[in-house]
Amino acid sequence: MSFVHLHTHSEYSLLDGANRITDLVARAKDLGMDSLALTDHGNLHGAWSFYQEAKAQGIRPIIGCEAYVAFGDRRAREKPADAPGHYSHLVLLARSREGYRNLVKLSSIGFVEGYYRRPRIDRETLAEHAAGLICLSACLTGEVALWLRNGNHDKARESARWHARLFGEGNYWLEVQDHGIADEKVVQAGVASLAGELGLGVVATNDAHYLRREDAAAHDVLLAIGTGKDLSDPKRFRFEGTESYVKSEEEMRRLFPGRDDLFANTQLIADRCEFDFEKRHYIPEFPRPAEYATDGDLLVALAREGAKRRYGDPLPPAAQERLDYELDVVPSVGYSGYFLIVADFIRWAREHGIPVGPGRGSAAGSLVSYALGITSVDPLRFDLLFERFLNPERISPPDIDVDFCEERRGEVIEYVRERYGRSSVGQIVTFGTMKARAAVKDVARVLGVPPGEADRLTKLIPSNPGQPYVSLKEAIAQVADLRELVNQNPTYQRLVDFASRIEGLSRHISVHAAGVVIAPGPLTDYVPVCTMPGKGTGSGAAEDAIITQYDMVGLEKVGMLKMDFLGLTTLTVLHRAVQTIRERRGVTVDLDALPLDDPGTYRLLQTGRTAGVFQFESGLATDALVRMKCDRFDDLVATNALVRPGPLDSGMHLVYIRRKRGDEPVRYALPELREILAPTYGVIVYQEQVMRIANVLAGYSLAEADVLRKAVGKKKAELIREELGRFVQRCIERGHSRKVIEELAAQIETFGRYGFNKSHSVAYSVVAYQTAWLKTHYPAEYMAALLSCAIGDTKTVVHYIGACREMGMEVLPPDVNESGWHFTVVGDARIRFGLGAVRGVGRSAVDSVLAARAQGPFTSLHDLVARIDLRVCNKRVMEALVASGACDGLGGHRSQLFVALDTVMADAGLRQADAAAGQATLFGDAGPGAAAPLRPALPTVPEWSEAERLAREKELVGFYVSGHPLNRFAREVALFGTRTTAELGQWMEGPLQVAALVTAVKRQTARRTGAEWAKLTIEDFHGAAEVLCFPEAWKKLSRVIVPDGAYLIAGGYSTRDRGEEDAPFIVEDAVPLAELRSSGRLALALRWSARDALPEDAGRRIAAVCRAHPGPAPVVVEWTDGNGLGAARFRSRDLTVSLDDDLLRALRDVVGSQGVELVKVG
Repeated sequence: MSFVHLHTHSEYSLLDGANRITDLVARAKDLGMDSLALTDHGNLHGAWSFYQEAKAQGIRPIIGCEAYVAFGDRRAREKPADAPGHYSHLVLLARSREGYRNLVKLSSIGFVEGYYRRPRIDRETLAEHAAGLICLSACLTGEVALWLRNGNHDKARESARWHARLFGEGNYWLEVQDHGIADEKVVQAGVASLAGELGLGVVATNDAHYLRREDAAAHDVLLAIGTGKDLSDPKRFRFEGTESYVKSEEEMRRLFPGRDDLFANTQLIADRCEFDFEKRHYIPEFPRPAEYATDGDLLVALAREGAKRRYGDPLPPAAQERLDYELDVVPSVGYSGYFLIVADFIRWAREHGIPVGPGRGSAAGSLVSYALGITSVDPLRFDLLFERFLNPERISPPDIDVDFCEERRGEVIEYVRERYGRSSVGQIVTFGTMKARAAVKDVARVLGVPPGEADRLTKLIPSNPGQPYVSLKEAIAQVADLRELVNQNPTYQRLVDFASRIEGLSRHISVHAAGVVIAPGPLTDYVPVCTMPGKGTGSGAAEDAIITQYDMVGLEKVGMLKMDFLGLTTLTVLHRAVQTIRERRGVTVDLDALPLDDPGTYRLLQTGRTAGVFQFESGLATDALVRMKCDRFDDLVATNALVRPGPLDSGMHLVYIRRKRGDEPVRYALPELREILAPTYGVIVYQEQVMRIANVLAGYSLAEADVLRKAVGKKKAELIREELGRFVQRCIERGHSRKVIEELAAQIETFGRYGFNKSHSVAYSVVAYQTAWLKTHYPAEYMAALLSCAIGDTKTVVHYIGACREMGMEVLPPDVNESGWHFTVVGDARIRFGLGAVRGVGRSAVDSVLAARAQGPFTSLHDLVARIDLRVCNKRVMEALVASGACDGLGGHRSQLFVALDTVMADAGLRQADAAAGQATLFGDAGPGAAAPLRPALPTVPEWSEAERLAREKELVGFYVSGHPLNRFAREVALFGTRTTAELGQWMEGPLQVAALVTAVKRQTARRTGAEWAKLTIEDFHGAAEVLCFPEAWKKLSRVIVPDGAYLIAGGYSTRDRGEEDAPFIVEDAVPLAELRSSGRLALALRWSARDALPEDAGRRIAAVCRAHPGPAPVVVEWTDGNGLGAARFRSRDLTVSLDDDLLRALRDVVGSQGVELVKVG
């Protein structure tokens, strides 16, 4: 073979290339080629994965790029008058390490300096970075080709001569292609002439954007998606013909018969490209004091000093031994600087009041991390293993991920940029791929399939977070309804065919949510970078973010130091709660010093009051804590590890619960296992337990044991058999019974494959415990902080307000005299709504209100408007404050205040304008903050009805604040509602009932039968949920259910959704709550005791009231003697009533409010 593809595109030529790298390399190998170049448009996103895949398949990888070269200056947006286009293409191939470095520079410059629609370089940058590169003149859009197509042979000659001189002899080649496009013949003729004139070599290439000829149609769909056009649009960009695929050498030779040189030259070029990535790590040198010769010296000094602060001086023997061991390993493997860098920015964050988490991932297993303040979890106390974090026998970069306060994470990244140089620090790219549902929607749009039909298809494709991904082909095989729908419709068949072909391709780039990379020098000396508009750190105004072109995996493989700066909202909640406690109560809470055995905290967890408890809010986690009667920190850690898809599927959590409760005996196959497994009742919950077992029974070092742990965790049968076989043999050699060890090995394989990282579980359980402790001992302060951090997430706020009510805590409407921006505590059991949660009231408006209030409380609407800045508190803002209830304390009712705004604001506006102009009114200066004028009476207008008042609240705040439409049915809700909307997301057994408002009805049509069904949005005191009402039930209920109606909704879950976290609730029946009183399902209960001072004629009056309200509801009388010695209960034989509000009011006038109640019949 003597042909090599030197002009190919992968999926990283986003929405233009359709070649998956694995398939591309495999195709080249199948065609008998020994080399392959990757030349994506303007970027090197795929360079590392291409290199790795090619090496794995025995193909020489040639790293390249098809650059965009501006005509003129790369920074200019205008096209030079005489230029044939805005830019041209140029193929650049790295023939050496120097060439790769220059390719990295050029691609980076294109994004950072030359980006305008495309990442453009220019002749200036080419001249600076041409060394080590081989250049091809490119396709029809190459500069030489553009001039030839325009008939300007002289310009084409000048271009070819310039490039040939720049790159040097043998490094610039003219390129010819033949995809059946007429202009290519023009270029071929021109190139032949230029080659003769200038003595240049020529190569044949194929502009390969897809793998095979039959992939052309799917590629065309991809282009339509990328350009946002319908496939049928005659004016859209498209490729001519179906020839842009990876052709065989034979196919290429047929295009250029008799031109052996065109193919031999491709092999010649390939043979000259010898580049390999270096196997090394690039860790910045920490800026250390002069007295320390190396990073290792400084690390040892700081770690020993920190360990003494943690454990005392002298160190306990176990701590000393562990510290010495770790300090021997870390410098020896070259990661001292890594630890110092992380410790430094964590120290800076803490010094600047930025909350930092106690640890995350396996880093909590390092005592050096604990000593340096990187983590706050004592690895010795919790038996956490260093080797799980850094294995000295199989060295891979340590991974220290850090949680920061969500709101201030950007400040830490900004500090790192300033500390190590802005050009040396970047964020990391991540690629958005076309998952099954997204692919179907994209293809449907370009095919002109209506959105509603596409939505129906996508909803049938399984997509469950935490569960294995289901491809489109798998979905069709698994879901009968989807399969039937597709099989019956040719358009859907075509849609699914295209969607399955492009499924999984990269669609766009974005910034990794947490990843940051730090280089020893400018990033572009090591890896290519690109930019994301307006994606700065979040610490100020948006700025373009410099991000690496390689993703997290690629960066690690090429040896870069990368780490996760994660934003954790819970840390913000904790910080805010502790601040509030200190301000209100004068108590300083040290969260890191909390005792982990507080009985009250465990009572809260045992009773399932987990709303707002980090990591334990799900129904499954709550249920586990309740059933096991969680009473120790070990239980919390274990539950954190067990309530995950793998362990849940295996039933490990149930074994743990049964054994803890004593329902199942705990047995240990060997006495040595007791110490390792006793904390988890004999269940292998943690990966560290697998390591300990190998260490104790087989004599493995902990580093060797980590290899076994990784093998079991990878779930690869052959690897597991190999490692467990070695484990069994080592145990037998140490005198253990083969039968017992093989049974244990089977247990390790079954349970160990789902084992969780104990270090992470402990660290996150510490955070969970801190939230539970604060909720137990300072509930108001904690819930206020929790609500403040949920502003903007209506569903979550409603859920937490419901939790407050269950705790006996009142959440009050916003108030201009009490509210701040966030939710605030205004009493022992009252929380005041934050003004920041009112829609339409921005930060500057709230700041104006708070600044004015600092001079004294507002006494009236007129006083408020006179003292705030009307430039930021405009009429829209004031209407929102009034309608949300924030001005209720200023006199009058909301409708009066609302109508008065025009006059009051006009008057105040004139006074403020006069003050701004330096004029004084009769009463002196009247700018913002001045005393209010005499207030006129509020207008006489009808008060808003409760329904209107609540509707306006919901519009402005997102939910009801001062009341709820269900309040009038509170008794019915309590009696008949077996579940709340907050509980409907998780599959449950049996028929269920929920009392709720129906806030929205979306009518749907079943495509197969044409029958109508509906999606209903329902809402109760606890939140909102979407439920489904299928045709049979909807046929009856469509005449009953109306938006904003209140209903008792009965239904359940399909057995096929058993165990799903987001299973749909299926409605089977609904009864208006208002009709329950007349349905015969409720009775009137009258209760009093001998101690109650009832009127002498109480009996007569009760009978008279009841007879005045005849109806179907029975009357039940309950009487006690007040001493607990005598009681009577009977049902009236001659009285039945209508349970209307007038009846209940009249009866309460006789027997008191506590003596009248509605109860279920029977």
